[in-house]
Amino acid sequence: MKELTRAKIMMSKADAVLLASGGTNDFTPYSDEMKAYRPVKADRLLQDGEQVTLGGVALTCHLTPGHTKGCTTWTMDVAEAGEVHHVLFFGSTSLLPGIPLLNNPRYPGIADDFRHTYSKLKALPCDVFLAPHAGFFGLAEKARRLEAGEKPNPFIDPNDYRKFISNAERVFLEQLEREATGKSKSLSN
Repeated sequence: MKELTRAKIMMSKADAVLLASGGTNDFTPYSDEMKAYRPVKADRLLQDGEQVTLGGVALTCHLTPGHTKGCTTWTMDVAEAGEVHHVLFFGSTSLLPGIPLLNNPRYPGIADDFRHTYSKLKALPCDVFLAPHAGFFGLAEKARRLEAGEKPNPFIDPNDYRKFISNAERVFLEQLEREATGKSKSLSN
């Protein structure tokens, strides 16, 4: 993508290390052939709370590791009909199959990172929830309702985000408990 577009790539330090390796130092158990790509160097490393601006839009970086060591969630504010709404672009908290949360030699701090991430995600204001997978936030259904003229805008739904994060944290805690009691079975959400 960087070669084709000449775009500047900005990311967390942890994800920059991963991308610079071409994926070969990823903590997942997948084969190098499955996860390998041409290495790429970040143009700018982002810190937690740092802003990136483009075309008059300011996005704030929130480091939310766990799904990946450098997973990032972004927030911004938008105005609609004179009201300001907090938009959140969720990174992910999915638990990948085969990734242990306890005694993980390739990512020893994964459980602590997830705990910290859930604490941070629950504290972030969110009126409009967006995510890397449309099913996470009901894109098709909300778009259908918006197209039908539903008011207020169905994308403005703070409860949707809160329910999603609460459910994802529950899945994480259940996985952690299963591993702690020796009943490990990987789930994803």
